[in-house]
Amino acid sequence: MHRLAIGEPTFRLTFSEAGKPASLLFQDELTAAGSAEELAHEVRAAMRPGRIGSVDARSTLASLLFNTAEEIRAEGVLDLSASVDVNFSTVELVTYSDTWMPFDLKGRAQPAVYEANAPRLAAVLSELTEVLGSEMDPEDPTYFGTPTETGVLPHVEQDGTPSDSWSRHEIPRRYDNFTHSPGFGHIGYRRSATGDVRYVPVTDDRGVLGYLWASEVEPAASFEPLDLDDDERYRAALAWLERLRSAYDRGLSPCQALTELTGRSPEDTSGPMDLATLRAQAEEA
Repeated sequence: MHRLAIGEPTFRLTFSEAGKPASLLFQDELTAAGSAEELAHEVRAAMRPGRIGSVDARSTLASLLFNTAEEIRAEGVLDLSASVDVNFSTVELVTYSDTWMPFDLKGRAQPAVYEANAPRLAAVLSELTEVLGSEMDPEDPTYFGTPTETGVLPHVEQDGTPSDSWSRHEIPRRYDNFTHSPGFGHIGYRRSATGDVRYVPVTDDRGVLGYLWASEVEPAASFEPLDLDDDERYRAALAWLERLRSAYDRGLSPCQALTELTGRSPEDTSGPMDLATLRAQAEEA
């Protein structure tokens, strides 16, 4: 009815062993096709022996949302999860969209979008509460909004103006991917350097996407993006981190990775330049 879950949803189902939360009796991606009895039979057939301690299910949903001109399909708008153990059960709905708020995450008014979408989320929350026979308990505020029993409220400044949560929190979070290695800095090249680096500008159909850089001394290599505000260009920049990770796994040094990934000889790369200067150059651009 509300079209916030469209298509055939899939969900990850996990059974953990009693007394051993890290020991999984079953975990798999399943579809909602078929009856509950068929699904139960499939799980039982694949489950390891053991006493069940807890069950967790999570589904990431595609939804139909209204923008200012049309209805569009949006992936990953909502996460619906449920957890059950001997003493406790909970159902949680998480949203990754600002379409339910009167102001978007950049603090811009969106009355038409809000009026078309917010009542649908409110209705879903009300129906979940009724079906589950349980009171709703909104979580604490996040960087992006305050959950309520009917939806999400945007943050506002002390003078009452809508906050630009996107620039304040999301852009720094995205940039952190390019400056800090995963796994407490132990996976792949270091993504920061204190000295000089060699670099190559990387372009797409809109101009310079960013700078691929490397330091043989430290050793370190990463990508310095120019546009983290645009989702498509952000994903394209992340792809360069994946290419660097692949080069690292193949045993290439940072500068070998730089030249192989860009098709440049060492003499054709730019630099040396202090990384702080390169980052300032990218920020100005």
